[in-house]
Amino acid sequence: MNAMTDLGLYRHLDEMAPWNDRLQVLEVIGVSDEAPDVKTFTFRSDNQTWFRYRPGQFVTLELPTTEGPLMRTYTLSSSPSRPFSIAVTVKAQAGSLGTRWMFDNLKPGVRVKAYGPAGDFSLHSHPAARYLFISAGSGVTPMMSMLRWLNDCAPWTDVGFVNCARKPEEIIFRKELELLGSRMPGLTLGFMIEERSSREGWFGHMGRIDAIRLPLLAPDFREREIFCCGPDPFMRAVRQMLEAAGFDMAKYHQESFAAPGVEEIPAPFGSPAEGGPAEGGIEVPAEAAMLIRFSLSDVDAECVAGQTVLQTARASGVRIPAACEFGLCGTCKVKKVSGTVEMSHNGGILDHEIDDGFILACCSKPLTAIEIDA
Repeated sequence: MNAMTDLGLYRHLDEMAPWNDRLQVLEVIGVSDEAPDVKTFTFRSDNQTWFRYRPGQFVTLELPTTEGPLMRTYTLSSSPSRPFSIAVTVKAQAGSLGTRWMFDNLKPGVRVKAYGPAGDFSLHSHPAARYLFISAGSGVTPMMSMLRWLNDCAPWTDVGFVNCARKPEEIIFRKELELLGSRMPGLTLGFMIEERSSREGWFGHMGRIDAIRLPLLAPDFREREIFCCGPDPFMRAVRQMLEAAGFDMAKYHQESFAAPGVEEIPAPFGSPAEGGPAEGGIEVPAEAAMLIRFSLSDVDAECVAGQTVLQTARASGVRIPAACEFGLCGTCKVKKVSGTVEMSHNGGILDHEIDDGFILACCSKPLTAIEIDA
């Protein structure tokens, strides 16, 4: 039956269950161009469920390339205030295997697996009276998700929105942002480009954001909750600029999928490689190998000292999806049936999920024999 005439699509939200990333896949329902080499891919659930997430969160897509499954993490540009679909807006860089594959292969009707949503980069996690969103390039996507939610649910909110791009035509969502600027009384837009274009005239701010230009775009930035996303050099520059201006950095939040530096990683407790007591007083002999039972795969494997559950799974032929592999994206979340692990994650799992027995395989090391559903 044609999707547009399938009466099963027309259901009320209270007749549907939330989307479960462990059981369902996504179906592409739309592809649109946003800027040069930038596309938005819109998905619906393949099982008539709705999407529950916080604006600014991300998902991990499992792309079925010819070389094998490829895991890639993308921020949602859609808003949970429109829960029947989700969207990611991505820029294809030179040599970006995942995004280039999406550009070439994702068409309406194509299905892909996805994991999430996850992440803590959301205004819902840091409520404030006034916000300032600072972004560059495709870093605008989580800001767009949050702004769309505000437009739908709290359009009077005081928001400063600063977006930087190389050229005018590379400002992602420019037309929609300008439309929202005319509809949201508390929204102040500020665009900044680095160079002029022969394709269209430009009479706005030129150059790169700095200590002189920021007060022009947001004079009261010190009084706002700031969210920043963009290339790592851009975020470093913004952070240093705010610190030098005496900004309260407790009100600064940035989104990044890069692994934290060594100094930022919490020291693991009771390292099995070193031996000694771990949390709860469990004695871990040096060089001890722990038995892992992968119950769904009916595989028993030995995890050597210092190995993670994910490394042992791969060595044993057990497939656990994983993307970032440093405890941020949450893709490798699995249920621990029994046993004890040490887990040093970077926000990819919530406290209530840990209480329910879930672990992240990429950053969990067994302290005893364990059994997991994988």
